[in-house]
Amino acid sequence: MRILVTAGPTREFLDPIRYISNSSTGYSGYRIAEEAIRRGHEVVLISGPVAIDPPLGARFIPVVSALEMEKAVKKHFFRADCLIMTAAVADYRPVRFSKSKIKKRGKALNIKMRLNPDILSWAGRNKGKRKVIGFALETEDTVKNALKKMKAKNADLLFAVGMKGGAGPFGDRKIRVICLKNGGKPERLFSAKDKVARFVLDKAENG
Repeated sequence: MRILVTAGPTREFLDPIRYISNSSTGYSGYRIAEEAIRRGHEVVLISGPVAIDPPLGARFIPVVSALEMEKAVKKHFFRADCLIMTAAVADYRPVRFSKSKIKKRGKALNIKMRLNPDILSWAGRNKGKRKVIGFALETEDTVKNALKKMKAKNADLLFAVGMKGGAGPFGDRKIRVICLKNGGKPERLFSAKDKVARFVLDKAENG
């Protein structure tokens, strides 16, 4: 099977120094890519900036912004049998990029933002016979919100991750996930991310 994996954060720059991003380490996505290679699948890994070496055997495509990730996914999606989208893509980007450092002027700084493309929704609309798998990080009503996301984006499977009270999976080696499937009973797993990667691949292979 040809598997396309996205991982890590994106960075949306305000000026040459500052950017808006999140705390994603990319660890889960990299472990999923590594497990897919171990099982003999052909893997393309598209990743935002992380401090991890890509797994041997993957075709590695580094990106920075959401627009760059969108372009890379669209380029490789139609050659894949399955997309596993673990990347934490920024929902918004600044309307304007300052070519020089924004100076502190002793006043509040108002930043106008515009919506980034929804890559998972695009994949869901254009999947054909491909399998599309997403991840959802929620701070409340994890299953309810993740089910809404799965249906809205036409994903085949969605792995929901809860982040109550600001405590979440970024940087942790263990993670709590809930696997959601249309018409199926939610399956829960709390384990090391390596085992979660095996769980995700089992579902990607067998539904």
